Amino acid sequence: MGFVPSPDGSSSLSAPAPAAAAGSSSGPSSPAAGPKAVDKETTAGVLFGIAAYGLWGLLPLYFFVLMPAGAVEIVANRVVWSLLFCALLITVTRAWSALAQALRNRAVFGSLALAALLIAVNWLTYTYGVTTGQAVEASLGYFINPLVSVLLGVFVLKEKLRPLQWAAVGIGFVAVGVLTYSYGKLPWIALTLAFSFGLYGFVKKRVGPRVDAVTSLSVETMVLAPFAAATMIFLAATGTDTLTTQGPGHFWLLVASGVITAVPLLFFGASARRLPMTTIGLLQYCAPVLQFIIALVVFREAMTVDRWIGFGVVWLALAVLTVDMLGTARRNSVARRAKRGT
Repeated sequence: MGFVPSPDGSSSLSAPAPAAAAGSSSGPSSPAAGPKAVDKETTAGVLFGIAAYGLWGLLPLYFFVLMPAGAVEIVANRVVWSLLFCALLITVTRAWSALAQALRNRAVFGSLALAALLIAVNWLTYTYGVTTGQAVEASLGYFINPLVSVLLGVFVLKEKLRPLQWAAVGIGFVAVGVLTYSYGKLPWIALTLAFSFGLYGFVKKRVGPRVDAVTSLSVETMVLAPFAAATMIFLAATGTDTLTTQGPGHFWLLVASGVITAVPLLFFGASARRLPMTTIGLLQYCAPVLQFIIALVVFREAMTVDRWIGFGVVWLALAVLTVDMLGTARRNSVARRAKRGT
């Protein structure tokens, strides 16, 4: 896969580590200092990555405490307060010029507008799943997302799959069949999450490094904000909102959705700058694992034997995909070292 999108939409982009730049100007002691600096950067990257995916994994608990707010109200508030928080971040970092440049670039803005629609579908579906007692199926969506990314590589980017990737995709199709039998219907929540998120990551990859994470989130929330604000006004006018009717604690929890959306995204950006794609690809499993555990332990959702079998087949597909990813990364690393040695 050429990208690893986060659950909130950012695509990881490799960037030179600060240690590498520092090492080029050091004196004779640089051989000793270099590895230590790299180790510190790697450790920081792993910690940032765990923090990002850990926070995304804990999102079901946040949605749970927001009840009786429904999925539509939660997402509408998330969009509006995220936009305000992003405006604050852009002001503090003096990045208004970068935002203006992204808005003027028709190709960038068009891609981010499409990405906004896809992430809106993703957020609504995920929040609906959690708030209606279907958090297990919601976690499944993020488990099968890497398989969807592989399929997009084949059908959209015309990539050729390696044998293990084909095996993983085939096992994934078997898993969907088993889970369809288990649920008595297609697991549409999981499939909608996987495909909306996979397409979102693909669109963000096309934008590439032309916009940073905060600018990207700002543009996306700007596109969605009019619809979100109209939704909040409609809910208030019809007396079905909870923002101002459930006490100050509930009010501030909904307002905090802006921070809760942006902070893990910033952590993810810090991690992606420090870690190779392979490591980011492994860390991404932290989020659905946590979501799955919360669904079972906290929400007490039922898992029948045939559903365990279905999830087991999914995890087998992911194990095959991970083996392929690690093997490819190792071969690429050996090839790079051999090239530098010639």
